[in-house]
Amino acid sequence: MSVDVVTFGCRLNAFESEVIAREADNAGLTDTIVINSCAVTNEAVAQARQSIRRLKRERPSARIVVTGCAAQTQAQMFAGMAEVDRVVGNNDKMRGEAWRNARAAFDGGFGIEASEKIAVADIMAIREMAPHLLEGFQKGLPRVFVQVQNGCDHRCTFCIIPYGRGNSRSVPMGAVVDQVRALAVRGHAEIVLTGVDLTSYGADLPGAPKLGQLTKQILRHVPELKRLRISSIDSIEVDRDLLDVIADDERLMPHLHLSLQSGDDLVLKRMKRRHSRKDAVEFCAQVRRLRPDIALGADIIAGFPTETEEMFARSQGLVEECDLTFLHVFPYSPRPGTPAARMPQVNGKVIKDRAKRLRATGEAALQKRLASEVGSVRRVLIESPTQGRTEHFVPVAIAGEVPGEVRALAIAGHDGARLMV
Repeated sequence: MSVDVVTFGCRLNAFESEVIAREADNAGLTDTIVINSCAVTNEAVAQARQSIRRLKRERPSARIVVTGCAAQTQAQMFAGMAEVDRVVGNNDKMRGEAWRNARAAFDGGFGIEASEKIAVADIMAIREMAPHLLEGFQKGLPRVFVQVQNGCDHRCTFCIIPYGRGNSRSVPMGAVVDQVRALAVRGHAEIVLTGVDLTSYGADLPGAPKLGQLTKQILRHVPELKRLRISSIDSIEVDRDLLDVIADDERLMPHLHLSLQSGDDLVLKRMKRRHSRKDAVEFCAQVRRLRPDIALGADIIAGFPTETEEMFARSQGLVEECDLTFLHVFPYSPRPGTPAARMPQVNGKVIKDRAKRLRATGEAALQKRLASEVGSVRRVLIESPTQGRTEHFVPVAIAGEVPGEVRALAIAGHDGARLMV
């Protein structure tokens, strides 16, 4: 049996899991399960632990290796699990040497002590980011991800991710263009640029290019690329070049997901965010002027410490004011070691209630978007025999289409979750 990778969390982890699978397989590991973990919430860590126990019951002979953000920040905890054979650091997981070392440790015999299981380096010492060219990345999939950035230089009070990912670092533009070209030539119709703090791209590179310049270079030098999409961004960091591309190039998909987190200025200040409510509203209005049909989504946290009902109402109101379509709602979860964990906490039942209400607001916004699409003609990327996505990332129920093609389809209705043709 070969290496199986179980992925939790963000789209960046999905890309990195492909690298892990390749490097672990090249190292000669067999009958091995790798858990690529997430540390965003307590629930994500708990899910990883539950999966480890379940997988060990199902495959008692398999070696289990834990990596990812939770492994980086809570290495001792995972190493203390009897089911876990090794804990690999978040940067090391992308390197073949880490997996060759893992194989050597496994070949050395059984009975490894917990402290010997840990192969986790200081993530804050990492200053450069090597590109990982994956010629066979998710072969046959219409949409694939390309990692262009990792880490984060900001220290939002609720976030543990900088301690799992390290400081911001970027892949040089030429390497990104080469990766995108290779994937486009192989027939992947849509490329998604991804990173931890995507709009901080380039600050560590010579000349400090920005995300907008990278996007322009990709579209200019890879004419065979059909669709380019950008994953979650911080609106306050968006540069003029990126705004120009949003306005002028139809190959950049009209869909942005924004890291807003709250609609209340005091909460934003306590979160140590760098934008105000006014900044968020003005940015959304600006991109709508540039691309009137653009679809916007956002991450919003419900129940951040000290959040009152009035503060929450301002977050809820932001959905309509910014005309958001897709909402990712995160019930606040205190992460050990973060400043927010030491602030006065909101009652857990209140957090759950606010998250439920915020999700209902998001569902209403999605229904509004679905209804507005009826009667339009959209260019749909066929993802599977039963589903595609419009330019705006709205799901479409289909039948009889060939995955990988981009088809102009008339939207006849919707079923409350997907558009119908």
